[in-house]
Amino acid sequence: MSQEFDVVVIGAGPGGYIAAIRAAQLGFTVACAEGNAYDDPKAEPRLGGTCLNVGCIPSKALLASSEEFENVEKHIADHGIDIKGASINVPKMISRKDTIVTKMTGGIQFLFKKNKVTHLKGYASFVGKENGLYQLAIKGKESQTVSAKHVIIASGSKARHLPGMEVDNVLICDNEGGLKFDQTPKKLGVIGAGVIGLELGSVWRRLGSEVTILEALPTFLGACDQGIAAEAQKLFTKQGLQFQLGVKIGEVKKGKNNVTISYVDAAGGQQSLVVDRLIVSVGRIPNTDGLNLEAVGLKTDERGFIPVDNHTCATSVQGIYAVGDVVRGPMLAHKAEDEGVMVAEILAGQKPHIDYNCIPWVIYTSPEIAWVGKNEQQLKAEGRAYKPGQFPFAANGRALGMGSADGFVKILADATTDEILGVHIIASAASDLIAEAVVAMEFKASAEDIARICHPHPSLSEPIREAALATDRRALNF
Repeated sequence: MSQEFDVVVIGAGPGGYIAAIRAAQLGFTVACAEGNAYDDPKAEPRLGGTCLNVGCIPSKALLASSEEFENVEKHIADHGIDIKGASINVPKMISRKDTIVTKMTGGIQFLFKKNKVTHLKGYASFVGKENGLYQLAIKGKESQTVSAKHVIIASGSKARHLPGMEVDNVLICDNEGGLKFDQTPKKLGVIGAGVIGLELGSVWRRLGSEVTILEALPTFLGACDQGIAAEAQKLFTKQGLQFQLGVKIGEVKKGKNNVTISYVDAAGGQQSLVVDRLIVSVGRIPNTDGLNLEAVGLKTDERGFIPVDNHTCATSVQGIYAVGDVVRGPMLAHKAEDEGVMVAEILAGQKPHIDYNCIPWVIYTSPEIAWVGKNEQQLKAEGRAYKPGQFPFAANGRALGMGSADGFVKILADATTDEILGVHIIASAASDLIAEAVVAMEFKASAEDIARICHPHPSLSEPIREAALATDRRALNF
């Protein structure tokens, strides 16, 4: 006889493990199926999904390490500190990253035990429905079948690979391989100038790589506010990243110790780039392979996403929900977490709600880029009248003292009501500063509301207030 649960969650990434914990807190019997052991197929399945194992957490660890090295090498002398002969120990840096990942994934094991969530160690797939319960096969070292009243699909996404290009995660890598180089490549190529490409490209540039980023789109960071994107491209180019926009990738040929990329540049010229390592970061695709959705009457759309109700994450099949990267919307860990909590609370009869316009985006470059809400080009396209306010960190004493005076804050407010419509930041601490803007927008605050709130001085938060004042042309310090 199979184990029976109120809720079975498929996938233990941010959306899945958070959904499982919240459902357990609400009194349900819960199991979470995860079979991914990542690097070692013989190891125990690791919780945390792409985010904790080969995404958000390890990349931020490497970003921090590379920033420390660059600060010592190039910027610490500005503080009157003289250091000679600094070098980077790449294996030790990678080991530090791995230690952090192990600690974080182990933390989820602890949380599962604390909240009485059963970890089903294997890959889950639907078998069918019997006596009102969904039957799922769990394939692992010890395969089994379980049943559940409700199922939450949170199986995440995987890197999209280009046709005819073999990713071996040695010479040609996706995000996983780009996090575990055994040494700094002299020349690094990156296909894709999105979040992953910029972050990983930044890591290895700081450690000494000559980095060239090839992007198919003619514009840089098209999802960003154009003013922020222009500033970012200027700063990243000054740092040493080389960009080729509007390219068409041709043959990618792997040699013994290098990779040759043939491409057509924006002017139509045939070009060739030889690099020691290549990172391919051209987006991600929903991870629905092997779920056997047909067994319960579920289908994916033409892009592979599972269609869900926009307000509840319910699929077309009663009792089955889907959250995170397998459904519409941005592929962001915090978006997945909020959806996981929402579904668990809906199952408990509560009435949660997510305002998708108030989900922040962050790119962890240096400086960081973060935004929430609409950008200028979107507001112009909508024909909505707005008033912008902008304030530079170069006029902020705290930023100057930290040596982090690049960037600015831009606030866009409705021209008539003064409601904040979007906030865009490029700054060293943008990922933390954007939270104030999210709170403000969730409560439908006006620019005047932020302008009237006392901010600590000196602090990096002051430019947010100054940008709010600037929407009414009354910034005080610029």
